[in-house]
Amino acid sequence: MSALRQHWARIAITLVPVVFALAHAGGLWQSTFLDALDHFIYDTRLRATMPRTLDPRIVIVDIDDASLQQMGQWPWRRDQLAKLTTEVIDRQQAAVLGFDVLFVEPDSFSAHDFLPHLEEGPFAGQPQAVEAIRRFAPKVDPDAVLAGALIGRPVALGFYFTRTKVSQARGQLPAPVLPPDSFPDGRHYATRWNGFVGSIPELAERAPAGGFLNVLLDADQDGVVRSVPLIARYVGQVGQPGYYESLALAVFRTATDSRALVPIFAPGGGGGAPPMESLALSNSARQLRVPLDASASILVPYRGPGGASGGSFRHIPAADVIHGALAPGELKGKIVLVGSSAPGLEDLRSTPAGAAFPGVEVHANIISGLLDGRLHGVPDYAVGYESIVLIIAGLVLAFGLSLGTVQRAVAIAVLTVAVVIGINSLLFMRANLVLPLGATLAMIGAAFVLNMSWGYLVEARASRRLASLFGTYVPRELVAEMQVDPARYSMRAESRELTVMFCDMRGFTRMAEHMAPLDLQDFLNDVFSRLTEVISAHRGTVDKYIGDCVMAFWGAPVDTPNHAELAVRAAIDMVAAVRELNEVHRRTGRPQISVGIGLNSGVMSVGDMGSAIRRSYTVVGDAVNLASRIEGLGVHYGVEIVATEATQMLAPSIGWQELDCVRVQGKLNAVRIFTPVDAARAPTAEGQEALERWNAVISAYRAQDWQRGQAMLAPLLAMDAKKVLYQLYEQRLASMALQPKDPDWDGATRFESK
Repeated sequence: MSALRQHWARIAITLVPVVFALAHAGGLWQSTFLDALDHFIYDTRLRATMPRTLDPRIVIVDIDDASLQQMGQWPWRRDQLAKLTTEVIDRQQAAVLGFDVLFVEPDSFSAHDFLPHLEEGPFAGQPQAVEAIRRFAPKVDPDAVLAGALIGRPVALGFYFTRTKVSQARGQLPAPVLPPDSFPDGRHYATRWNGFVGSIPELAERAPAGGFLNVLLDADQDGVVRSVPLIARYVGQVGQPGYYESLALAVFRTATDSRALVPIFAPGGGGGAPPMESLALSNSARQLRVPLDASASILVPYRGPGGASGGSFRHIPAADVIHGALAPGELKGKIVLVGSSAPGLEDLRSTPAGAAFPGVEVHANIISGLLDGRLHGVPDYAVGYESIVLIIAGLVLAFGLSLGTVQRAVAIAVLTVAVVIGINSLLFMRANLVLPLGATLAMIGAAFVLNMSWGYLVEARASRRLASLFGTYVPRELVAEMQVDPARYSMRAESRELTVMFCDMRGFTRMAEHMAPLDLQDFLNDVFSRLTEVISAHRGTVDKYIGDCVMAFWGAPVDTPNHAELAVRAAIDMVAAVRELNEVHRRTGRPQISVGIGLNSGVMSVGDMGSAIRRSYTVVGDAVNLASRIEGLGVHYGVEIVATEATQMLAPSIGWQELDCVRVQGKLNAVRIFTPVDAARAPTAEGQEALERWNAVISAYRAQDWQRGQAMLAPLLAMDAKKVLYQLYEQRLASMALQPKDPDWDGATRFESK
């Protein structure tokens, strides 16, 4: 598979999870795993951002285990609940009282049982009322007592909606908050119910407000209560059809006198009925917009863990209230909800804030959120938002993961996750928007795994093939770099600007004549190994060993912009390595060697070349031939390293001394040649002055100013009379001074042999 095809195949495999995630977001395919992941993310974030503080405005009158032990099993006598009602509203001066309990059947407590306890009931201290009740005892029952306690007091009773094939109803419903025609036709704006279980008419008619208790109405499949319907539509035959409010909404509206209730619709709607996005509640002081989902449900704004020890709301045992244990006015202005935390009454719910959460506290949390305006909602454009995020993140991953190293791919994936989570969390905390995130995170994870798996299973073969092709030519470090992106490298020939080196052992032929074959083999292996180590350390590629010569090049197969400088540094270190070897050879009795190195930079062809029987990764071209020609010139100038002007210009950080302008065998054009100097690594004032004087000598020589050249050369000879280069030019200048100037002379020295 070509590199381009591999690249596009990797992009395509990365986009597969994007397609599935988009199908899930658009409702074309549903995944319970992704739904569960979204729930987990929402629950985790909700728990992390809950206030976990006490809301003093709301109080729970708790039918707890202690109260059941004092008052007996539930249900209690209605006269006791009447006493609780008058205690909370009259003596405690609470703002509103809501009952999260049902009064489905008449109280079975008889009048004869009721009369002995009459003076302990709500009419205690009212002897005339007690006498009147005793006179008409056969007509008085506990339900009537509770009904009397409800009259004129801000109390909301609960009821329960049902849905069956045949409409069934028990008790009586309050009046709906909105008539059936409050919403356009063509869309279900709330859940629909055809039956109910309400309070007995005697109580329902006297309570000023009522609301349904269907906490688990729209609970998710995992049974966790995250949202609760705020309004619901009743379409049964008994009672008045229309839209009804929940107990929490009924209590809130009573406490805040929010009589106006107006649905707000989203713009558009695709030509049909527009979706409802919120419910507007208003009173004389303010207007509140409550975000709702497609089922008219509100996300419960949990404050913290539930129960008396949860710290979100004050819990008062119901028995203490009935027995008057509270100081008068202790609950003044409070919103009071009557409910149960006793496990035996089975009103505990599973919520993100706790696994055993009292149902009455679900209503309390909704009321608290309505009072604060601390409400989160899923906007109608959530699907569009999720689709856009999926597409953008998918494209970033598809192209980003396919273009870089494994480390870069990990960084891109982590950064993508961080950006997606960051934006989503920012919208959650600042704009109260709950937007889907699970499908996007799952897509990123799946795309990363698929992309990396593709790279491991498919591209690993290319990596192993690359290692087998280049392992014998290229240093291990470069092979490791190449394996990161093997598609970039091949043995196919191409033209590149490279630097090539020829390193030859001087006097090897004469030395070989006096050594046994095994000794010679061991000697060559020792020298070549050391020279190859130096070449590899400077990222060079060994081309071949030619007898006593090593050929290497820099800049391929891995692109190396500073190939010339690396080659020169390698040459300098190779000369130093040979000197170190000579020290060892001197101690062991082996012959000493010297090397001549030629360097040239230029455009040359590099690739897999040879015959059908034997091929190798090598370089060819005119620039290669020039390097081979100048390698042997070092002896003439008394230096070990000779480099062309092309190499010298590409390595400006190295100090250079110009040797000559030469015309080598087979070349028409003259070439300036140089040698690196030690002053490049530790320049001194004396060394720099010597180089400048030498450059003046070269300039005078080329200008045929022989006398000036001799004058400039004299101090250099005085400093180093044995230097071959100085002696050579001393002879040249002396010889040229005896001849007339040649107008056709270009200053180049011709070499007819290597």
